[in-house]
Amino acid sequence: MKKIDPAVYLFSLGHLSVDWCQGAIPALLPYFIHNYDLSYQAAGTLIFANVLVASVLQPLFGYYSDRISRPWFIPLGTLFCGISVALMGFCTSFSAIFAAAMLSGVGSAIFHPEAALMVNRIATRAKGQALGTFSVGGNAGFAIGPIVAGFCAYKLGIHTLLIFGIVNAVLAIALWAKMSYVLRQVSLSASQETERKVGKVRENDWKAFGILSLPIFARSIGFTLSNTFIPIYWMTVLHASATQGTTALSILFTMGACITFGGGLLADRFGYVKIIRAAFFCMVPAYLLLTHTTDIRVATALLIPAAVSIFMPYSPIVVLGQTYLAKNAGFASGVTLGLTTTLGGIFAPLIGAAADRWGLVPALQIFWIAGLIGLIASLFLPEPEKE
Repeated sequence: MKKIDPAVYLFSLGHLSVDWCQGAIPALLPYFIHNYDLSYQAAGTLIFANVLVASVLQPLFGYYSDRISRPWFIPLGTLFCGISVALMGFCTSFSAIFAAAMLSGVGSAIFHPEAALMVNRIATRAKGQALGTFSVGGNAGFAIGPIVAGFCAYKLGIHTLLIFGIVNAVLAIALWAKMSYVLRQVSLSASQETERKVGKVRENDWKAFGILSLPIFARSIGFTLSNTFIPIYWMTVLHASATQGTTALSILFTMGACITFGGGLLADRFGYVKIIRAAFFCMVPAYLLLTHTTDIRVATALLIPAAVSIFMPYSPIVVLGQTYLAKNAGFASGVTLGLTTTLGGIFAPLIGAAADRWGLVPALQIFWIAGLIGLIASLFLPEPEKE
């Protein structure tokens, strides 16, 4: 294991603070439905608005960061996300909650591309390990956010969501204070890269990036729809309790945090494309079996290969995207980091409608079908040359 810059760990904490806010919003929907008399459609619209804003804006901010880097987007995005969830504890109307959900989407959109770009630039040759460390923070945030938000809303009182604002504000200040050091490291790394790549011309490989978009789509389907439908599957198909359904999701994300880091290390050693192929090779049988079992013990065991399939390729996809689009690494970061976690949210209403019409099990076959698409596409991905 190579030594990485300590600033990467701070960026990972920033990533945690952004994504624990993203994970908190779904956990608050039952509270809003019960206390504000929202319909399920209105509640779903909150998630859709949050996801749509993040999905659309992240590539745009990534493209912007390629042209004019704005490192202060990193603490600003952290602050926006914390404020948005804190405000939800004091909102008294659907329109106010909707605005807060959109603000969280904006915060996520401006944080991810710039933060991933900075991690890439200070990582030098251990990019997989650095992006893996950074990504662990995001996955941990998705795991912790619902727990903290649920405890605040249902045990301590909805106003205690203020803790999201306080924690994120502290981390935003820490990120801002560290930024001058990070920029010096970026400058140093850039000069080292220039010396190492004398005579080499950085070009964008749009064809390869276009092929990569299919694994991005497949991974997003696996990640977002697992987050949405695994608790429902546990309750309706496996006849488990709501607590058991939530526990299944916690198991998936807890394993995911470790697997994400491991995926980055393995990618540095064996190659990014090989790890992506292995992940999707695992995804097809894992979700095919998971969506056909009626035994809760078998289903729980299958969460292990399911976690491998959706978390192991995360860091390799981000690094590979940045490599393919060497001239537009910020744009690549926005697409890979953003769409691998949010694109599936746009399809969630369609899968829900399919489940209403044909049943949950037939609708969830999208999991292994998406995995097959990702696997086939990964066979055509070129492995970048080692530097």
